[in-house]
Amino acid sequence: MIKGVKVMLIPKNKQNTLMFQSAGVKRFAFNWALAREQENYKNGGKFISDNDLRKEFTQLKKIDEYKWLNETSNNVSKQAIKDACIAYKRFFKGQAKFPKFKSKKKSEPKFYQDNIKIQFTETHVKFEGFSSSTKKNKQKLNWIKLAETNRIPFGKDAKYVNPRCSHNGLNWFISVGVEFSNNTSVPVNENIGIDLGIKDLAICSDNITYKNINKTKKVRKLEKRKKRLQRQVSRKYDNLKENKVSIKGEKPKKTKNIIKLERIIKTVQHKLNGIRDNYTQQTTSEIIRREPSHISIEDLNVSGMMKNKHLAKAIQQQSFYEFRRQLEYKSSWNNIELRIIDRWYPSSKTCHDCGYIKKDLNLSDREWICPDCGIIHDRDMNASLNIRDCDKYKIYKIA
Repeated sequence: MIKGVKVMLIPKNKQNTLMFQSAGVKRFAFNWALAREQENYKNGGKFISDNDLRKEFTQLKKIDEYKWLNETSNNVSKQAIKDACIAYKRFFKGQAKFPKFKSKKKSEPKFYQDNIKIQFTETHVKFEGFSSSTKKNKQKLNWIKLAETNRIPFGKDAKYVNPRCSHNGLNWFISVGVEFSNNTSVPVNENIGIDLGIKDLAICSDNITYKNINKTKKVRKLEKRKKRLQRQVSRKYDNLKENKVSIKGEKPKKTKNIIKLERIIKTVQHKLNGIRDNYTQQTTSEIIRREPSHISIEDLNVSGMMKNKHLAKAIQQQSFYEFRRQLEYKSSWNNIELRIIDRWYPSSKTCHDCGYIKKDLNLSDREWICPDCGIIHDRDMNASLNIRDCDKYKIYKIA
């Protein structure tokens, strides 16, 4: 079983420069390979294999104009050419859209590291190609500090798959697939039904509720700060348009204050994303640790729900798809069956005790009384119990 692990890096200034340089080489090699494939296709030629393109690229690096390509690891450009060929093949097979050329301004800086040569310790990761010197003080350049310790297994037995470095506008990250032994134990505890909502993130049938993290003081404070900063940037852009008359077709250049404010906004957004992602990870892991024999969850029409302008932002912040995605892979790791309930099943409107369906139930009704048996239902808890017992009606599919 291969598990993906992603950890933030803390590079020094020179390491940071070399990483951006590697990302630049990767972008150039990808664009070059894609351009060669397009040119060859227009001239009536057949698909050029990545092996032939690599040989051609090696000859290109011998030209004085392109000698700067030799300053990074050979594996960076090789993998970029392979990625371009795979993307090109997928288009002709009808599996994806036509691959786009990577832009220096818009595309995310990223590059590949060789899965055999890469090394990990408790606190550092060793990259290839940063320094070829055998001196100890020069070799330190290859070792980059990890923001979290003991997250990635290391040693002789550790096997890595497809290590990639990426930059999100603020920080560098390394993501790598790590081989783990398969889990053979089968959980036998009570089943769990989960009702996702806006008031609370998840209401479980075993009477445990996970609150909405976006209603906490910390998140609200950060959201307020982000709004204030966005207004400042907007005003500065308006002033720039009024005071500086630009040439037709050209946008006015950003001032240093605008660049500074935009970076602060990115930092605030990064904090918000981190808080939300961490909470989702903790919630899903806690549900899995209870070891139920199966978990049931609704198949929500999130895109349809987002059309409600009053609730769109709240729904977006809850990240329902991400919650389901994490449950899917964590359930498969732990041999737990994940059942996806039909989206048209009226889980909130159906009385769990007698099966009566209250058709006139509104979204604002948080509690309702069953006209048939007289039981008072909490809307969300009743829905989670109905979702848990979905096997009675056979209205689910296995993820």
